[in-house]
Amino acid sequence: MSITINVPGALRDRCDGASVLQISAASVRAALDQLQQRYPGVYQGVCDETGRVRRHVNLFVNSANIRDLNGLDSPLAPGDSLTILPAVSGG
Repeated sequence: MSITINVPGALRDRCDGASVLQISAASVRAALDQLQQRYPGVYQGVCDETGRVRRHVNLFVNSANIRDLNGLDSPLAPGDSLTILPAVSGG
């Protein structure tokens, strides 16, 4: 089951400059496991040392934030898009 991961500019240097990655995963957790195996730098930018999504990072399945779904256990279907969206702040 192939899904698309949209990689933000800040993490692209950790996956050879790719803005989009294609992987097979049935849940957000499985997608992150795949990232950890294939692109550990991207994974470290998304998850902390305990495996939790970093506080300043949002993950969206299509247009829904995983925090509003089932968190890391949110299911993925073929053709879904998982978007990594780091928070932007400043003043």
